[in-house]
Amino acid sequence: MPSLGVIGAEIRAELVAQQEGFQTFPYREHPVHVLHDSKTGQLLAILLGEIDDREIGYSSLMAFRTAATSGVGFRYLPRKDAKTVGLFGSAGQAANQLLALKCERPITRVKIYSRNPENRRKFAEKYGPLFNLEITPVSSPREAVKGVDVIACATNTNSVLFDGDWLEQGQHVTGIIGSNVALVKAGFLRSRRREIDDRTAVRADVIVANLRESILSEEQGDLFEPLEKKLIQLEKIHELGELATKTFPGRTGDEQITYHKNNNGLGCADLAIAMVLIDVPVSSLGFAAISSDACRIGCKCRGQLVC
Repeated sequence: MPSLGVIGAEIRAELVAQQEGFQTFPYREHPVHVLHDSKTGQLLAILLGEIDDREIGYSSLMAFRTAATSGVGFRYLPRKDAKTVGLFGSAGQAANQLLALKCERPITRVKIYSRNPENRRKFAEKYGPLFNLEITPVSSPREAVKGVDVIACATNTNSVLFDGDWLEQGQHVTGIIGSNVALVKAGFLRSRRREIDDRTAVRADVIVANLRESILSEEQGDLFEPLEKKLIQLEKIHELGELATKTFPGRTGDEQITYHKNNNGLGCADLAIAMVLIDVPVSSLGFAAISSDACRIGCKCRGQLVC
């Protein structure tokens, strides 16, 4: 990230498994971020663990990174006057996606669907007042999609959430699930993860992915399978960086259906979030920020931080 004056890395471990035919993550270790000055090479900071977001009540840096990347798509792809959302999911990532969308569009009304009626009710009761939004639980995917400007998928699903033939002109769709190809190839699962169907990919006038190469290398079902069936061509898919650098215009008309496949974690997003956090007082965070001026590994924390 030369533009921010930083280079670095984020390290974490995840345990991936399958349960009843679905990919699961029984354990995810907290991350470690190491940041260096991109001009001098000097160690700037080591960040250990997660943040404690007292407002949203969700503490995964990876989840914030995912939503922030969706936010870049929200900046360029929905119609400028987008105000209504159909939200799939009722956990922390759903809240993060809404927060990112609120930063980019004048959202006022949300319809939320998840398989558990109690979860969607609790989500509406909590985040409606918190985000100053009218959030209404709905009882079917069809109801969530109907008449909204943005469809935000924020679940850990392994199967399609809605029928692409339900999509209306001018809508924007964002999806976030990754790949389960390792479990498929090992014989633990029979099918690739999907959250959108082939019709959504076919009907979308504009398709943007974070990294096009990963669609093929990781066999990410939402776009890999329509490509494999020759329903769409690879040239139809553009990258998020092309939007940000304006080498691809993205949406060019209010009637277009747009789709952002937030298909990979981006290292630049990890570093950008970490750079924000090292400027925040340690007392307000739920993790230790180890500054190179105060601490070194094994220093017993003379800087009075929690190493």
